[in-house]
Amino acid sequence: MRRWPFSVLAAATLMGGGLARAEDPAAAAAEDSARFTAIEENDSIWSHTDKYYTQGLSFAFLTGGIEETSAWDAPFDTFAEWGLFPSENVTSRRYEILLGQQIFTPEDINLGNPDPDDRPYAGWFYGGLGLIQDTDHRRLDHLELQVGVVGPAAFAETTQNDWHQYIGIDDAFGWDHQLHNEPGLMLTYERKYRFLAQMGDGFGADFIPEAGATVGNVMTYAQIGGMVRIGRNLQADYGPARMRPNLSGTTYFTNKDMVGRFGFYLFAGAQGRAVARNIFLDGNTFRDSRDVDSEALVADLTGGISFFWGDDVKLDVAVLRRTKEFEGQDKPFDYAGINLTVGF
Repeated sequence: MRRWPFSVLAAATLMGGGLARAEDPAAAAAEDSARFTAIEENDSIWSHTDKYYTQGLSFAFLTGGIEETSAWDAPFDTFAEWGLFPSENVTSRRYEILLGQQIFTPEDINLGNPDPDDRPYAGWFYGGLGLIQDTDHRRLDHLELQVGVVGPAAFAETTQNDWHQYIGIDDAFGWDHQLHNEPGLMLTYERKYRFLAQMGDGFGADFIPEAGATVGNVMTYAQIGGMVRIGRNLQADYGPARMRPNLSGTTYFTNKDMVGRFGFYLFAGAQGRAVARNIFLDGNTFRDSRDVDSEALVADLTGGISFFWGDDVKLDVAVLRRTKEFEGQDKPFDYAGINLTVGF
């Protein structure tokens, strides 16, 4: 299992090498590079707890910009006919390859037989493919498919308890009652707009509203939200990447129109979701399992800071508060995330 991210990265690197828009070396140097992002999310980073959404780790490979006349461009043109991706004033079109795992536990992990009114143990291991388009630095369209497995085959028990043993704390004892194995799928489309106020020398402030929807047997929900940022070279991205569900600027990044090499921003945002299905609360789709009564409306508040040096490296730090997700949850939940991105 530990070698999978590296094999995926190697394959993605070969893919990215064939997608650069520029055909000569001088032009290629000016084009966006491929990028690799590692995302770590954990409740103990910020709140020193070990419950609910307790751990997430993902790896994402973002290709360089694709050639306008290449075969890789065809899917974007097809979706443009459906109104998803505009075909005019395109700044960049990119592909994203994902690999990730998320772990969910009840509040009390010391019980061998967890409270049936607490959220069930569950793991989600997935791979994914995304299409991302930036239009005139003012609109970002994102279509993403995640496919994976929920249940023991997601290796969540192994990941959590092996780590607990490594750092010298007690195991989580209730994994025998986790959700059953079930293939999972989530298809997401979201659109973001940027309203930017320039202040000179690359400094500025912007507001990025968003709307979208996710369908699948893992999660089904509609989302609406927005982010406010202030800093330098804001046009390079649309905010930091986060694992779903969350307010995310995606892993997209462009060096076009940057002033100098250095950029940073402070950000704060919120997202609200109308949730029709959350397998990690509602239980398995096709067989009986542990479950709780989930809340139909869930909201996230998030804030943090990002630093980047051209296309070479980027560091994002974020904290998040999530409202109650199920009946019986005593209060909102906090966790934090750290991203490291390198370009090549």
